[in-house]
Amino acid sequence: MRHHKFINLVLLLSLVMAGFAAETTPKEIAVKGYVLDSACAFTKGLKKPISAECATACAKAGSPLVILTPSGAIYWPIADSTPSSSQNDKLLPFAGKNVSVSGKVFERGGSKAIVISKIEPVR
Repeated sequence: MRHHKFINLVLLLSLVMAGFAAETTPKEIAVKGYVLDSACAFTKGLKKPISAECATACAKAGSPLVILTPSGAIYWPIADSTPSSSQNDKLLPFAGKNVSVSGKVFERGGSKAIVISKIEPVR
């Protein structure tokens, strides 16, 4: 009985993932913005990070780092692999800094996620 529940769960997740993949078509784009922790991006209404040290401390404590553009759009860095992985290690050297990022962007329900192919500081 337990085995059947597991198989049903796997099938359901497969269908959900197939549906998600079918309704999203990534676009290759470049954006500029600040790397800061997601909690501050939402709860503090910041236009830029308080400091690199603050963003780094929050990331090391487990808060996902995001990219906040001048227009206020927030991009969630994601991996395009399964199983997925945190992107904080890739972003930590840029915590609190203004960056230029390019990669594949996925949009769903008003949220934006980016699979980063290139990131560099803005001079």
